[in-house]
Amino acid sequence: MSNLHLVFGGRVSDPRTLDFNDLGSIDIIGIYPDRASAVTAWRGAAQRTVDDAEMKYVVVHLHRLLEPAAG
Repeated sequence: MSNLHLVFGGRVSDPRTLDFNDLGSIDIIGIYPDRASAVTAWRGAAQRTVDDAEMKYVVVHLHRLLEPAAG
């Protein structure tokens, strides 16, 4: 299995949490085959909203969710 990574973000109520305000307006950047390309995509999205403290982008390790025993 590929080491799939999901990059997404949106407006949060508190930048220290992952409590997204409106799940219907989540900005899905994409799914990437490796961590390096996911981080590059995350960095680009985060830089576009760097002046907005309520916008947060994250990288989710999908391969860890799909096969937890594999680590």
